[in-house]
Parts: sequence; structure tokens; C-alpha cells
Amino acid sequence: MKTSAPAEPDQLPRQQLPLWVALALSVATVGPTLAMAGNGQGLIATVGKAVPLVFVIGLIGVALVGYSFVRLTRYLNHAGSAYALVGGTVGPRAGFFSGFAMLGAYVGFSIGTLALSAAFANAFIAELQHGKESPFQLPWLVPVIVGAAFSFLLTGRDVRLLAKILLAIEGVGIVAMVVLSTVIFARGGAAPTGIDFSAFSISDVSPSAVLSGVVAAFLSWAGFEACVSMGEETNNPRRNIPRALAGTLLLTGVLFVVVMFAQTVGFGTDQAGLSAFERSANTLGELGGTFIGTWFSLLVIFTATVGAFGCHMATAATSGRILFAFGRDGFGPKSLAHIHSQSGSPRRATWLIVAVAAAANLICATTGWPVADTGNRAIDAYFLFAVAGSVCLMVCYLLVEVAAAWFVGAPRFTAVHGGTGKVVGVTLPALGVAVIVVVMWFSVKDAETWLAAPFLGLYWCAIGLTIALGASRIAKQVGRALSAELAETSMSPRRVCDHRFPSSETFSEATSSDVPSDSG
Repeated sequence: MKTSAPAEPDQLPRQQLPLWVALALSVATVGPTLAMAGNGQGLIATVGKAVPLVFVIGLIGVALVGYSFVRLTRYLNHAGSAYALVGGTVGPRAGFFSGFAMLGAYVGFSIGTLALSAAFANAFIAELQHGKESPFQLPWLVPVIVGAAFSFLLTGRDVRLLAKILLAIEGVGIVAMVVLSTVIFARGGAAPTGIDFSAFSISDVSPSAVLSGVVAAFLSWAGFEACVSMGEETNNPRRNIPRALAGTLLLTGVLFVVVMFAQTVGFGTDQAGLSAFERSANTLGELGGTFIGTWFSLLVIFTATVGAFGCHMATAATSGRILFAFGRDGFGPKSLAHIHSQSGSPRRATWLIVAVAAAANLICATTGWPVADTGNRAIDAYFLFAVAGSVCLMVCYLLVEVAAAWFVGAPRFTAVHGGTGKVVGVTLPALGVAVIVVVMWFSVKDAETWLAAPFLGLYWCAIGLTIALGASRIAKQVGRALSAELAETSMSPRRVCDHRFPSSETFSEATSSDVPSDSG
């Protein structure tokens, strides 16, 4: 395996990590076990038994976003993820804004999933006392503190070790879901409805309801692009980062549709079954107990607990790299751009994110904020920060779609790849923009107060936009630093999009041999 020399204090080690490390980071950030255990219940009231269909449509929508990330990472990879993808095409101000939005998203996810791991830990403790009327529960701040301590220990280590841990966590969860789904199908689902393929039909639900449900399904894939932040550390990133992106979407896409179908028919598609599905606190655990046994239910709940914690670590590692990129380029303390000599990772930046996550949960636990109707303060905190982070991520996705269309629409792209690639490369991101706009609208339209979670995400983005537009010195400094970093790659999309570029020779060289064909 190819290795690299030790990194400089402000430079990530290059060309050392294999494909599976990047894939593990993205899969762990998506959190398949977490998504499948808790994302289906909220859809029942809107779409009824058509939950699997909603996930099929959601997969199509997220694939449009994935296309833009794949297209851009074929040419450019950077620790700042969307910060560089947008900054290298549209410009430094837009790049800074997209990076700021993505940072807000992953910090929110890191805070929220730390809280959720505490909620799941108590659920596991309660299941150990199955049948007890008032089971013992820990104050939810206790699992948060323990989780934060482990996070400090693990996220500061070599990213290869972290990836192995994340892959093991989600690997167990995925195997458990496949086993449970297989058993449900083999036993013919719940009586009397059985294996009901009408769950893939909209005959009993309006198109507008399906569209509304797609929003929640779409957000189940939030974080699939986490591997992009590993671009400077991954071996042959122009090939392996796009593969990790596509692999994450393919793996989780098939898994989500199959498992959601299994859960729907496992509970039953009649009114009684759907009501049980909607009321379930952990659908995988409940179905595991029904179709296999209590021991399997405990296994699934434990897996969901460590899966939530794994998602916390993955989002902390990702946001730490974005923060590192900002520090390296002049936005924020230069000390955040430090690379730990032994682990080769931005330990200071990552630890800062973990500290922020722990502090935010401490504030929520001691003040009782936010107040929601779930009856579980840890879950209330999770939803607040997860929804706010999702809105930030939608803003970032929107800018990446614009960047992909901007990149493919450049005259130099047409000179090399012809009109067919240009038409496809502009049309698909345009469709992605439409999907994201719809998702964002449905995310904010029902917010009841100006302090609702979706608005908190928009406020964060507004701060980033204000800095990008008003702080010209910072924007210029970031632009110069980003340009210098992109110049280290053999192809910068910014140069592709520069209409003043004197000839197509450099572009032709960069898009041949080592770069995958971009024919659409």
C-alpha cells in the first residue's frame, strides 16, 4: 500500500488511506441503523403504508445531489468538502458560505447524535428490565459525559482506527437488519395482511402527501457526502472519493427500501398494524422481539445505541476537517489548522467539535431547553439540533448543485466532452435544485415559532452569508489560500470555468488518463 511522508503542521497527509476508510466515514454518518429504527414512524400519519415508496422517491432525489458531488470530486478533493467544491467553481465567497453552512450542519448532527446515544442507552437499560413498571433510568447527562469522554479518546486517534470502529459498529447493525428483514419475509409478514406490495402504490394516498413524506425520507441520507472531507488523505481521491459516494448511496439506498418494506409488512398494512408502527419507540427492536426473540431485540437496541454514538464520532471527524480547512485558510485561529504528528489528523479542531457537542448537551440538560412533546429531553435535544443541521445541509447541497451546473456549463467542458455531457451535466443538477427547494419548503413551512429548529438552521446560514458578503478582507484571504491549495492539484474546476483561460490544452491533459471519463 502506498504511504506518504509525515504531514506538515498545517497539511493533512496525502495519498495514504484506502477506499474503505472513506466509505466507512460516509456510511457511519448516514447511520443506517439509526435511520431505520426511528425515521419511519413519523411518516405513517402522512403516507400510511406507502412508506417504502416514499423511500424509493427519496433515493432518486438524493441521487441527484450525489451526482453533483461525484462529478466535482472527479477533479477536486479538499478537506473543506463543499467549501472547496463551490469555492473552486463559483468563487471564494460562495465557497465560504457553503462551507459555513456545512460546518453548521455537521456540528448540529454531532450535538444531536450525542444526545440520541444517551436516549438509546436508557432504552437499552429499560429493555434489560423488561416487564418492570418503572425501570431504572440514568440522568441523560451521564451517558452524554461518558460518550464525550470516549469520543475525545477515539476521534483524536488515527482515522484508520476510527474507520475500523465505525465500520464494525454499522456492520453489525446492517447484518442485524438484513437478518430481521429475511425472517419477516420468510414468515410472510404480519397476519392478516402478509407481504403487501401495495405499499409501493399511491392508490390510497395523495401525491402531495407523498411529496411531503419524501422530505423526511430524503433527510435519512443526510451526511452521505462526509467522505468528501477525506479527499486530501485518501489514495487516488479522484477515483476513490466518487466510488465511496456512489457506494454509500447504493448500499444505503437498497438497504433503506428493503428494510422499510420489511418493517411495514412486519407490523402489517392494516390500520392496527400501521398504528403499532407509528407508536413504536424503536421499530427494529420491537420487530426483533416479535419475530426472533428478546435477545435479538436487545442486540438491535444496543446496535442502535452504538450506531448513534458512531454517527456522533463520524460527524465530529468531518466537521473537524472543515474547521481545519477554515483555520488553514485564515478564517478562525491558526491553531485549528494543526495536524497531530502521530495520528495525522486535525486533532485540535476535532476535539473542539466534541467539546462543543458536550457543552451544548450540558446546557440543554441543565436548562430544560428545548421543550417539546416527546417526553424525553434527550430526544428533544436530538431533534432540535438534527433538524437545524439538516436545513443547513440543504443550503449547502443547493450550492453544490449550482457549482456542478456551473462547472459543466463552462465552455472548456464542452470543448473536451461535447454537448451530450453538457446537457446531462446541467439538467441533473437543475433537477436536484428543484428537489432541494421543495425539501426546504416543507421543512420550514410548518414551523410554529421563530425559534423553531428549521429557523435556527437558517439563522446560522444567514450569519455565514453576512460574513461572506460583508467581510471582504476575509473573503479575499480565504480566496487566495484556497486558490493556492487548488493549484496543488493537476486540475482546478475554477480554471475550467475561467473563460479567459488561453487554451484547452491543460484542461485536455487533466481530463485524460488519470481522471474518469465525464461523458455524463
